[in-house]
Amino acid sequence: MAPILADLPWPRRTDRLVLRPAVPADAEPTWRRYRRLPEIRWWLSGGDADFTSYLAKYSDPARLAATLIVEHEGTIIGDLMLRVDDLWTQPPAPPGGVPRQAEIGWALAPSAQGNGFASESARELLRIAFADPRLHRVTAVCFTGNTPSWRLMERLGMRREQHSLKDALHTSGELMDSYMYAMLAEEWRPER
Repeated sequence: MAPILADLPWPRRTDRLVLRPAVPADAEPTWRRYRRLPEIRWWLSGGDADFTSYLAKYSDPARLAATLIVEHEGTIIGDLMLRVDDLWTQPPAPPGGVPRQAEIGWALAPSAQGNGFASESARELLRIAFADPRLHRVTAVCFTGNTPSWRLMERLGMRREQHSLKDALHTSGELMDSYMYAMLAEEWRPER
């Protein structure tokens, strides 16, 4: 795991879910349960069409370090991404270090959708980002056609900052538009 996440207590529990760091053995169940499905791969950047390609990407240490597994009643139902990086900084950086930011993302098995699991796990992901490593900013990106994803971003209280036209070449060969949402640490309101 990335050093910023490695020091945090795991697993994390919500009312119904367990979030934990991904391990190599999670590749097969995430592929079999949802990542292989066309309706899921359609919306993912780098959605792999075969297990061999997926396994090669999944096993990359940088990807594993940024991936959390979502379990419900002991079964993997999804995964989350928390990719931490430094903010762009005009050199020389001021004393005290460079604030950090993260990009977040999610994929959820169709059988688990419609139960509030995406909202519950994404809210905990924001809590992890803002309360523990104390990140300055969190962003999320999706294709404009992925209505459930951008609606989730809005339910989380994120604001749409960007609508990019034809900025992504989809595996279908189509140039697609995307949305970018963001939230600052001072805007985050933990639910009690």
